[in-house]
Amino acid sequence: MKQPISLIVNGEQHDTLCTPNLTLLEVLRENLQLTGTKHGCELGECGACAVLLDGEPVLSCLVLAMECEGLPITTVEGLKRGAELHPLQAAFADHGAAQCGYCTPGILVTAKALLDRNPAPTRTEVREALSGNLCRCTGYLQIFEAVEAAAGTLREEKR
Repeated sequence: MKQPISLIVNGEQHDTLCTPNLTLLEVLRENLQLTGTKHGCELGECGACAVLLDGEPVLSCLVLAMECEGLPITTVEGLKRGAELHPLQAAFADHGAAQCGYCTPGILVTAKALLDRNPAPTRTEVREALSGNLCRCTGYLQIFEAVEAAAGTLREEKR
């Protein structure tokens, strides 16, 4: 039986109906039409479905939507700044960090969480933070370089 749920996604309240067994991934994509978050393995092993829940990366395929009521959720769609790309998104484009792009949304939100808590991560810290995000197209070097470049841009913006 469907039940009402109210989610705060990308700063906006969304009221919808869902069954108690639906994952956050399913509700984001199917009910709210936020398709940036990707279906991957649906086992919590690839990171393609990563979103931020109360500022922390979570695998939305493993979280029930009902558990997220009242907590802020950020998807890749919520990263942009008005008409401008977030510095992470711009750096990914500039560094060729997105090949097919399927894993990119999960990597972007995971990297945002890293940079929010650590504005100057080392390469090792970037690698560790993104270790749960699999990319089958790149060798990760461009991804690491893009995160480091975005970190520099964000630090400059704060000056």
